Amino acid sequence: MDDTTQNDDKRKQGGDGPPQGVERRKADSRKRMRSSEGRERYLDMVQRERALLLDQGIARSTEQLLDMAGAAVPSDIEDEGVKDRATGDQLRAILPVQSWLPLSIHLIGLRDGIMRIAPLHDMNDRQINSLISTAQRSGFHVEKIEIEVWDRKELIDTLRSVHDLSADRCEKTLALWLTDPDNGLLLNQFQRDMMAEALQMRASDIHLVQDNNPDAPNWIQYRIDGDMIPMHLLPADAMARLTTLLKRDAGLNFGDRTTPKDGRFGFTWQGRAIDVRVAAGPQAQDGEKLTLRLLDRAALKGFDELFSRHEDVADYLAQLLSPDIKGGGGMILLSGPTGSGKTTTLYACVQQIDRRRRHVLTIEDPIEYELRYATQWQVRPGMEGGGFADLIRASMRHDPDYIIIGEMRDADTVETSLKAAESGHTVISTIHADTALQTFERLRSLMPSERERSSTYTLAQQVKCILNQRLVRTLCQGCAHKEEAGKVLKEHELKLFDLAPEARVRRHNTS
Repeated sequence: MDDTTQNDDKRKQGGDGPPQGVERRKADSRKRMRSSEGRERYLDMVQRERALLLDQGIARSTEQLLDMAGAAVPSDIEDEGVKDRATGDQLRAILPVQSWLPLSIHLIGLRDGIMRIAPLHDMNDRQINSLISTAQRSGFHVEKIEIEVWDRKELIDTLRSVHDLSADRCEKTLALWLTDPDNGLLLNQFQRDMMAEALQMRASDIHLVQDNNPDAPNWIQYRIDGDMIPMHLLPADAMARLTTLLKRDAGLNFGDRTTPKDGRFGFTWQGRAIDVRVAAGPQAQDGEKLTLRLLDRAALKGFDELFSRHEDVADYLAQLLSPDIKGGGGMILLSGPTGSGKTTTLYACVQQIDRRRRHVLTIEDPIEYELRYATQWQVRPGMEGGGFADLIRASMRHDPDYIIIGEMRDADTVETSLKAAESGHTVISTIHADTALQTFERLRSLMPSERERSSTYTLAQQVKCILNQRLVRTLCQGCAHKEEAGKVLKEHELKLFDLAPEARVRRHNTS
């Protein structure tokens, strides 16, 4: 009788009487059931996509992914103020990954201006100078590089253990999250790990498709070296949670899936500030498509990297951008097809300018990288006075030395840019064209026909340089190997490059 009274009192006071223990066990049982159901749904989805997974070399089963759950997930490294002396871990945390990882080098440390490394392959002067330049731009005091010779097997083991930045970490977090999809902490951790994985793999974009059709795959894909690589397969409800989180972080209305939207957010990875540009658009079945552009400000390249094999081009551009050049003004145009690196070269030109001594004003749609000591204006189409031409006219009243225009798109923009160049401003812009000659012809075609002769004369006077460019795939420094040219190239290719069949050339490792 007394025991019953005590239990009733505990229930009234919110105590831990037996009925609450029963409720907890029921809740745990429901959670395990949801986890089991989630595993089954995910397994069915993976089986449907098995062929594509195998084509992409993804051989892990769902059971393997879920068995990895429970492993510790290390946090990102954040270390500042390491400039004169640094350990290998500190160098790897701050230097851009793409500057050292593809070279298969082990960063040992930095002391007294000397960076010590152990490369797996021979390095040429261009690669060494590029690494020094990157380290200096990252804030390190590096005067030279000292190369240590290690036993090859020992070095390979070290590279695998030290440089493998938790290759399975993202999959582990995903497996954990899918067993408990309501866990917001795991959702946030997977988002961070996905970003870190994409940056480590040198991805330029992350593509997410949320399709509510139960038979449709919901892939997360990375664009790497121009190719779309499927990376992670998610259930529709999990993808919906992830896209909602990303839209919220980007300041977008995550309840609206019907209209295209743009936003951005930032985060810190390995001590570097990363900007993420988010574009959202509608997908069939009331779904949504998100594209994330990853912008690493530390990865902005200078002329020494972009034109390491074309020093004459770098010298000429540097001369045109010099603040001491007489008769300033004129137009510099960077042309090429979509995805040819025009914006990268455009920002390299801005990096070349001494922005402490000269006023640089950029007009972009959208602003890709935030620059110090520069005025940056965002184009706002549809708003009065927010177009390219309107902002160019307004910019001339702000006393700029250099006007950077994201892209020449229409006649009004071209005509206004020429007027800015005529008035003594140096105008730098990009334009879509396949060759340098086509660049000039495209500019002419955008000008009014009644002023064709005068426009041609103005273009001839004001265009100081047209740089047409392409992106060319390069061999991986880590896996390429040497082979006789006769086994790699066809006869007409040997003649084209003036190579003897027995000459040694580097080729991609296809094994």
